[in-house]
Amino acid sequence: MASTEALPEEKKTTPRTIIIRVIIVLALLVAGYFGFKKIYYELHHETTDNAQIDAKLVPILPRVSGYVTKLYAEDYSAVKKDSLLAELDDSELQLQLQEMEADLAQAESDNANAKASLVNAGATINESQSNVSVSQTRLDKAKQDFARDQSLYHDGAITKKQLDDTKAALDVAEKQFDASKSDVNVSQSRLGVINAQLKKADATIALKKANIEQQKLKISYTKIYATSDGKIGKRNVDIGQYVQAGTPLFTIVDDHQFWVVANYKETQIDHMKVGDEVEISVDAYPDLKMKGKIISFSDATGARVSLLPPDNSTGNFVKVTQRIPVKIEIENEAQYKDKLHAGMSLDVAVAY
Repeated sequence: MASTEALPEEKKTTPRTIIIRVIIVLALLVAGYFGFKKIYYELHHETTDNAQIDAKLVPILPRVSGYVTKLYAEDYSAVKKDSLLAELDDSELQLQLQEMEADLAQAESDNANAKASLVNAGATINESQSNVSVSQTRLDKAKQDFARDQSLYHDGAITKKQLDDTKAALDVAEKQFDASKSDVNVSQSRLGVINAQLKKADATIALKKANIEQQKLKISYTKIYATSDGKIGKRNVDIGQYVQAGTPLFTIVDDHQFWVVANYKETQIDHMKVGDEVEISVDAYPDLKMKGKIISFSDATGARVSLLPPDNSTGNFVKVTQRIPVKIEIENEAQYKDKLHAGMSLDVAVAY
């Protein structure tokens, strides 16, 4: 009788196997969910890590040259607008001011003398005009006497000598009249000269006063004040140092407003527009998520506005994807003020 081989028993499904299969299925579902979410996110967002926090940087520059005598601000200290930051030595400027004021006093004295001369010239003209009137009267009398004596001489009533004496008196009267008129002309001419001198003195005084005001303004510039609220960066000057006008002494970071500048590739901005919502992640604070929106696009690439822009007409052209700066406004930035610092790195995603 032929023997029959026993069939292998079916492998039984144990609870452990079921649990493993469930875990694998769940893992695949979770991975698929997050993978789908990631793909969907990438399809509807443009991302870049080439982004930084930006703020207004206010340079503090002296408007006059001089030695620094006092400093009132330390590195990274908070300052208020119009607070005194530094003082320059103003002793030389003060001496120049005293010299200018003395020069002005002398000019005002010369002006007073010119005014007195003007009064005297007016009196001289009046006197000369009076002398003309007197000379005119004498001349008229001399003419009448000469005419009368001529008639008497023809009638034989007087001698030739008496007629000659009358004629001589007429000649003298005419010369005195001419001299009086000449005195009036000279006095009037001198009056014109004095008036011109007086106008010149007035102009000189006005110029010296303007120079004094300018000097006082220079002296006021030796006190250097903050032009905005914010925080001082690293101090570039110490007491005793000589600084030239226009040399940066401090830089104030205006902490009233921060914004984001994200440098997107030119191939990424096709779907982006002003007003798009933006998600912002700060490298320094991984758990900090901020919202924002696009407020403007730069009209030039970063390379075009660089110190040495590339020149593609030399023949050695290699096409490089350019970056477009995008300015982003941070929503509710005041609540992040203590954490934001200009220059911090960010990850930025624009939804479209």
